[in-house]
Amino acid sequence: MTDGTGATGRLTARAREIVAAARDLLEESGPAALTMRTLADRLGIKAPSLYKHFPDKHAVEVELAAQMLEESAEALETAATRTPGSLEELARAYRTYALSHPHLYCLATERPLPRASLPAGLEDRAALPLLRACGGDLDLARATWAFAHGMVVLEIHGRFPEDADLDAAWKRGLRALHP
Repeated sequence: MTDGTGATGRLTARAREIVAAARDLLEESGPAALTMRTLADRLGIKAPSLYKHFPDKHAVEVELAAQMLEESAEALETAATRTPGSLEELARAYRTYALSHPHLYCLATERPLPRASLPAGLEDRAALPLLRACGGDLDLARATWAFAHGMVVLEIHGRFPEDADLDAAWKRGLRALHP
């Protein structure tokens, strides 16, 4: 049994294909639909064949979480380059990414982060644009992220009334944290 990596530690071509199929399944149908059996069916193979590449479903989910962190890091880095130091621009990029990939976002953020299994430095990279915009204040960056995450999760799960002005709530929340 392998762990889906080649000699260089990167995913093998087949492991990348499995993760891509898992992502498609997740994005289309949500986390409950992501099972090894359903994934195997999607790939046209028997479920035990998946275990040649990943030891279990959790290992596939770790790869999906890594994709989310990588992609959200890219979105925040782009926002920070476009408008350096702008928390509103970072928040907009974060919200846009999360709402564009709600199932992936929730899979990666609504359970413990598998830090030990993620690529080295990825979590720090994903946090760096916000940390910089907060002047290096780690506690303020964490509070700002908690606000943004809470707003996004509530929006994804349809917890705000239809007439809620979420843009105004985002602006007010950011102003409260960063007067």
